[in-house]
Amino acid sequence: MLTGAGISAESGLKTFRDANGLWEGHDVMSVASPDGWRRDPQLVLNFYNLRRKQLLKASPNQAHYLLAGLQNKFEVSIITQNVDDLHERSGSKDVLHLHGELLKVVSCKDPALIYPWKEDLKIGDRAGDGSQLRPFVVWFGEPVPMIEPAINKIRESDVLLIIGTSLQVYPAASLVQFLSDDVPVIYVDPSPTISYELKSRRNLRIIKSPASTGVEQAIELL
Repeated sequence: MLTGAGISAESGLKTFRDANGLWEGHDVMSVASPDGWRRDPQLVLNFYNLRRKQLLKASPNQAHYLLAGLQNKFEVSIITQNVDDLHERSGSKDVLHLHGELLKVVSCKDPALIYPWKEDLKIGDRAGDGSQLRPFVVWFGEPVPMIEPAINKIRESDVLLIIGTSLQVYPAASLVQFLSDDVPVIYVDPSPTISYELKSRRNLRIIKSPASTGVEQAIELL
């Protein structure tokens, strides 16, 4: 399954971008791009420190728990665009984070040096190689290292459940094109966007609903 910000919105975590192209009052590119990091690393650190504190106070919602419960009946793999850990906290075991994880940090020089992190990240906090640590988040303009493993999971799918994503952010939105033509797709979102990749799907079921109630309806179809 593929999840986006909509599944975490019911836990109090705001969706990535609002109608004005802002994220929590900030221009997205100022806090989620390599250029923003170079221009004002302190602003970026402050932004993610606040997001981290917000996440640590949040709890999984019904949709997260329902997906975790599916593991009792099916082999479930979750590909999420979210950087929160709410899928894991609800009990889901196989979770692939396309865009990184908020509760981890990484060396600015060596992408293999990744550390768990729950405190504020500060200028001067160093990785083992001596470089500044930064949020372990894929920013605009950066490659998505986990896209190939995600494609492999999509290719192996018997059913694809899409929850709480507008399918507007690439390369995540392109994952649907790697799905076999005969595989059913269930799309749960209060304002679903029928992307180019979805238009040609023969077995597409749309549930126009928030994540919690929509996932419950989707499970009834499985």
